[in-house]
Amino acid sequence: MAHATAQGPKLLYGFKRPTRFDKGLGAELPDAYRKFWREWQLTKPTAVHYIPKEGEWERDDITGEIKPIQDQPLPLIDVPEANHGIWGGEAVIKGFQKRTPLKRRVPHFWVPVLKRSVVYSQVLDKYISTVVTARTLNLIHESQGFDHYLLKNPACDLRSLLALRLKRKILQALLDGCPDLSINPAEQKRTLDEYRKYLEAYTAEEIDWYGLTYKEALKKLQAQIRAENPIVPHKVEFRVKLIEQLKNAGIKEAGGVEGGKGDETEELQLDSPSSTNWLSKMNPFGKKHGV
Repeated sequence: MAHATAQGPKLLYGFKRPTRFDKGLGAELPDAYRKFWREWQLTKPTAVHYIPKEGEWERDDITGEIKPIQDQPLPLIDVPEANHGIWGGEAVIKGFQKRTPLKRRVPHFWVPVLKRSVVYSQVLDKYISTVVTARTLNLIHESQGFDHYLLKNPACDLRSLLALRLKRKILQALLDGCPDLSINPAEQKRTLDEYRKYLEAYTAEEIDWYGLTYKEALKKLQAQIRAENPIVPHKVEFRVKLIEQLKNAGIKEAGGVEGGKGDETEELQLDSPSSTNWLSKMNPFGKKHGV
């Protein structure tokens, strides 16, 4: 019975399937990246390949029958080539096509019409040659600039990794005061006044984590953990402990040796002329006295 198990109260309201942020290293990712992930993967994108219908019910114009509106988005396929361009939210659609009335339908792929074009970023002061679609160019013209297009649209509508990384780079440049325009102070001030409003929706930490894939975010988190807790080799720890034990035992030869970090060590002076000590006897490669 449900009430006899430990998860019984949870099953009362439905079982919650664990996500990638509930276990392992993904559970340690900051809220700044989780906000971007919700904007990128969990937010419903703007309809591109179909016309959404409003309401919950519709009446058939011929039969007059009332039917529920099934407004389901088309399943889109994000091919790897789409991440190297800016397709304006378009993607590949897989479906069926009935080419003749007397034959069965056959599988068909609808691919956007692609073209290579050059876009200009005022914030970065750079021209970028990339593959775009006609819808991308129309959206750039409607937004009155390439930078406005990237900054206005959420990650779910940009879709491609190239667009997300360019948006992250533009936000970082705005946060740093547009260093690429430092040669022209008047243009730098005008650009900051025009685009500074987009920084209100983000913090510095959110901009730092924006536009990263899940694997890239994990690598960034691992690098931060290693920087905060550097790994010290065991040989360094054992060497420091050995020297401390020698000093506590009153051995004068250990007084001039200090434990270093990493591979920086100091050699013991085993060839001193002061007779044979116990350290020189333990060294098999040292010079033998009296030979």
